[in-house]
Amino acid sequence: MTPQPTAVKAPVDAARVWILPSESAPVESLPSGSLPSGPAPVESLAVGSAPADAVSTPTSPAALPAEPPRPGRLRARFGGFGGPFWVVIGGTAVNRIGNMVLPFLVFFLGSRHIATDRIPLVLGALGLGGLLGPVLGGLLTDRLGSRAAMVTGMIGTAASQGLLFAAPNLATLTLAAVALGAAGSLHLPGAATLVAGATGPERRQVAFGLFHWSINVGTAVAGAIGGFLAEHGYGLLFALDAATCLGYALLAATLLPRSAGRAPGRRATGDGGGYRIVLRDRLLLTLLLPIVLAEGIYAQTEFTLPLAIRDHGLPATVFGLAAVVNALLVVTLQPIASVWLVRFDRLRLWSVAIVLVVAGVALTGVADSAWGFALTVVVWSLGEICASGLYTTIVADLAPADAQGRYQGASGWARGLARLVALVLGSALYAGLGPAALWWSCAILGLVGAGLPLLLSRAVRARTEAATG
Repeated sequence: MTPQPTAVKAPVDAARVWILPSESAPVESLPSGSLPSGPAPVESLAVGSAPADAVSTPTSPAALPAEPPRPGRLRARFGGFGGPFWVVIGGTAVNRIGNMVLPFLVFFLGSRHIATDRIPLVLGALGLGGLLGPVLGGLLTDRLGSRAAMVTGMIGTAASQGLLFAAPNLATLTLAAVALGAAGSLHLPGAATLVAGATGPERRQVAFGLFHWSINVGTAVAGAIGGFLAEHGYGLLFALDAATCLGYALLAATLLPRSAGRAPGRRATGDGGGYRIVLRDRLLLTLLLPIVLAEGIYAQTEFTLPLAIRDHGLPATVFGLAAVVNALLVVTLQPIASVWLVRFDRLRLWSVAIVLVVAGVALTGVADSAWGFALTVVVWSLGEICASGLYTTIVADLAPADAQGRYQGASGWARGLARLVALVLGSALYAGLGPAALWWSCAILGLVGAGLPLLLSRAVRARTEAATG
């Protein structure tokens, strides 16, 4: 027989009364008359007809139910993204560890007795290919899925590196460079689409920050061992780079679902699957302008910073020092910063990040020692950390579900255009009008680029809020 509740007949100190709901039903579901209806002061429950199992004095801490274990900090911050996301992160790190051909391409061309004034032809061809790859990768991702785009891109990159290494003359080197530029950027829209789909908009910035971090981890390792391998022959660089590309392709082919990243169902937008949907999106097209300006200025850290170091009579090891400082800062600080920075408005944060990058690059004009250049690297590295994953996250939020690959392809195209312009115009401006003209141009254009996200913030916010309901 189930025992019946008994009423509390002796007065109870109201200050010590705890209301403990039954495990089988909340207090509101108790029989009528057991408790007063509606909200009531605790004092009114001290005496009367309350059930005995609903009124109790505090027990010892040992008798209270234990709190459920809390998940670890790392799991709470970076968990829940799913298997495909970590395939992208791991594969990207492996691939970037082997990314040694491009950093040493100028030295390789010199070893093939290509004249100095002809080397820009090969580098320009590489840049042109970098404009084509993201566009094709975006189309391939939306039509066939991320796996197809990533596997095709990585296999194509390995094959193009073989063609570049075996090319007998300038013409074939130039054609191989176009192929390498296109294939090397073909996989990026597919990877970005998987990252965008790994979580909701509220955690996308952290996800893209980790993606950027994996790129920097691999690049840091590649920089540490690439010079050593180059001393033993450029064939080792090409072989290791091609092997890591094929390794990434194998990971993607075996671990990613066939439909991962593919546009869902029939295209609801009726755009025919091409880039018309992108060209009709005025907000996205306007957003590409600060991407071009910011990435073009950042690219000077690769293309003209070595020239500035050389012209001050400093050895090439100073540029190596700059690379190490940048890698250490980004690799150690970015995982922490990516979680902390999500509390700030993204467009405003992007503006601050651009200002930091512009300040660091422009200050290169006043640096004249190894430590002076290292300090400028600290400034623009902090900007890089703040900007990590920002504009790719914004592009992902603006993209329709059935056009994510093409939107990421447009973003990659803007970055490729920025690097091509930075290579051609940056070097020409430095050599033709002098270093001061370049650094002042970077400062002025950079401040324009920093102001654009602020002007677009209201429109971006309205669009993303409407998309999320």
